[in-house]
Amino acid sequence: METTTLDPKTRPHGAATAHRPFRTVTVLGAGTMGAQIAAHCANAGLTVNLLDIAPRDEAQPRNAVVEAAFQRATKLKPDPFFTDAAKKRIRLGNFDEHFDRVGEADWVIEAVVERMDIKRQVMARVEEVARPDAVISTNTSGLPIAQIAEGRSEAFRRRFMGTHFFNPPRYLKLLEVIPTPDTDPALVERVAHFGRVHLGKGIVIAKDSPYFIGNRIGIYALMVALRHFTEGDYTIEEIDTLTGELVGHPKSATFRTADVVGLDVMKDVIENLYAAVPHDEDREVFRVPEVLVKLVEQGALGAKTGAGFYRKEGKVIKSINPATGQYEEPRPINLEGLDAIKQAGGLADRLRALWQDEGRAGAFFRDTTLRLLSYSARRIPEVTESPADVDRALKWGFGWQMGPFEMWDVLGFEAVVEALREAGLPVAAWVEAMPAHGATTFYRRANGMPQVYVPAEEAYVDDPPPADEISLAAIKTDERRVLWKNPDAALLDLGEGVALYEFRSKANALGQFVMEGLMEAIERVENDPDLRGMVIANEGKNFSVGANLGEVAMAVMSGQMDTVEQAVRGFQQAVQRVRYAAKPVVVAPHQMTLGGACELVMACPNPVVAAETYIGLVELGAGLIPAGTGTMRLAAQAAALAPNGFPNEIQAYLQKYFEQVAMAKVATSARQGQEMGYVASHAPVVMNAERRFFVARQEVIRLSEQGYLPPPPLTHITVLGRPAAAALEVGAYQFLQGRFISAYDFHLAKKLIYVLTGGDLTGPAEVHEDYLLDLEREAFMSLLGEPKTQERIMHLLQHNKPLRN
Repeated sequence: METTTLDPKTRPHGAATAHRPFRTVTVLGAGTMGAQIAAHCANAGLTVNLLDIAPRDEAQPRNAVVEAAFQRATKLKPDPFFTDAAKKRIRLGNFDEHFDRVGEADWVIEAVVERMDIKRQVMARVEEVARPDAVISTNTSGLPIAQIAEGRSEAFRRRFMGTHFFNPPRYLKLLEVIPTPDTDPALVERVAHFGRVHLGKGIVIAKDSPYFIGNRIGIYALMVALRHFTEGDYTIEEIDTLTGELVGHPKSATFRTADVVGLDVMKDVIENLYAAVPHDEDREVFRVPEVLVKLVEQGALGAKTGAGFYRKEGKVIKSINPATGQYEEPRPINLEGLDAIKQAGGLADRLRALWQDEGRAGAFFRDTTLRLLSYSARRIPEVTESPADVDRALKWGFGWQMGPFEMWDVLGFEAVVEALREAGLPVAAWVEAMPAHGATTFYRRANGMPQVYVPAEEAYVDDPPPADEISLAAIKTDERRVLWKNPDAALLDLGEGVALYEFRSKANALGQFVMEGLMEAIERVENDPDLRGMVIANEGKNFSVGANLGEVAMAVMSGQMDTVEQAVRGFQQAVQRVRYAAKPVVVAPHQMTLGGACELVMACPNPVVAAETYIGLVELGAGLIPAGTGTMRLAAQAAALAPNGFPNEIQAYLQKYFEQVAMAKVATSARQGQEMGYVASHAPVVMNAERRFFVARQEVIRLSEQGYLPPPPLTHITVLGRPAAAALEVGAYQFLQGRFISAYDFHLAKKLIYVLTGGDLTGPAEVHEDYLLDLEREAFMSLLGEPKTQERIMHLLQHNKPLRN
């Protein structure tokens, strides 16, 4: 049976939602990948069975292997789990006693050792136990998918496919879905939809070719860069400089990435890839270099052994010299003109500057880039039909900001083709033929629709994003959709009667123009009969790391304390405006959401939060307390959460919130943010951050259509007064005595406690929220006048890390 060509991105949103979600998953194999796949499925709210072999020694507990593997997963950094609650959704078992749990699963994911014979044996057992409607998939980085299912029934093969997660599964977006000729296309669509919406993945449908798309081309790029080191042309430090953030790749670049992955793992992957591609005209690129062989033999396996390509000795990070086999201090980087290239502008400008550079930096970039672009083009149609799938796989799987064909368009189609010819590198026949079909770019927009050139069609093909993924960058290309703007913010038409307020300040800092603009935007939305409400969100690297400390520092140094106090009052008013707006305002954060940005989320009655949102009140690191309604909000929450309103119940919540703020704890997921009280417990958590604008827009529409009424003001907040403050101060004093905090930290803690407990009240009382806002602001202003706070602020601005003075 032949499968049809699948591209779940192009399916209408309504059709995609018809797929039944998976509820129970059984993961077979609890190694590095299996345990983390299980963790991420648990993050998504699934019930998970994680099984592995029983130990050969019958004297050991039958679950010893799986329990040890699970414990290792719980200690990994970064953490594969959102919360401790997610860990409890995983039930451990072994193949001998618990294989029947395969029959409980909607989806069975096999992730055992990368050996064809073992995977086939496991599949034979799975077929005996699995439900007839269960989807079966194998997680493999390169073994042929169809061969794994050989010998199984037609019914089994119809529901079998490859699902290649990238490590670590929680954090790397790519999920390659690999159907066989027998796989039911409807099930491929179901897995692709679930992976995108509920696991937060970027889905690429790959062909069943060696190492699929991401690893095939990503490892090629790594090996081409590595060759310049082994041949002695460039040092490790120079190559990592030229293959990192400068060219839109992760900071870990080439050699630091290899050390993190593990040199033994890297060596095995390269050897397996070399063996799997005898037909590849560039096969010799995948031959394991001698330096890598020697490092593995010596036990220098990278970060996990403390030495790999790099080794840290004291405060010095040394790197291996392939000629001597010794670790040496880094030599000065010999890349003339590098500073000018770094300052050329955005990524596209830096790539063009490197392309034109006549020094060693340009020579390295041209050689490695030309080889990558040539190879990527020649892998089509072997690995996929579309250049867009290659680009997505490299961006989502390896963290690149641009894929190979996007880079080609930036550098110029004809310029790259001519350079390939001059370098004696092959130009794919389909690339040579493109101009004859009127194509001299790989991407274009036609009638507002993004398109990509597909060689099999000899034409451009529509390549729209999924209907539930909205691009602000695309919206901003139409000036008619910019409803209003100031120097640091804008109000955009998000469609369907919903506006979006976007920060445009440096690092999305919440400065004067942003907060004044927020008030203006809400006013406009409230008074526009065609608008239902507003979303607050952006496409920055982070939602916002808080207030603009630079503005504060300048005003303080100029002695303009009255101006600062007015700004703090205005900040509070703007945040309160979000809460009490006459039409729904939905804050939709992602990534770092700190300080004042956290306060915006806390104030919002109905936020929509990306799963990977790192949220917290970190003001004490700057020598201040939260004063954008955050401290008031925590005091109010403590009182509201107390089941009976008794002081001891309120005190327990106050203690928790005080410790969080005093230690500047930041939630490492949106779910943890809910546990910490920074995100409303009813807030939708969006696993795929690209969907947050759509989900937030739908939330505004829902709230509007059900008849929106803002929450009532907090007029009777129970605060506990000085007795509770004294108890909290005792705890803080113990930290001071134990030298866990400084004397100034203790001073800051007392200021925070003063506001949380309601100031100078002699005992429990009910107060209006405005009373606590006044206390917040007064404490904030008093701290701003203190030299140690001013030292902390300046240190943060100069070094981007807190000072504990």
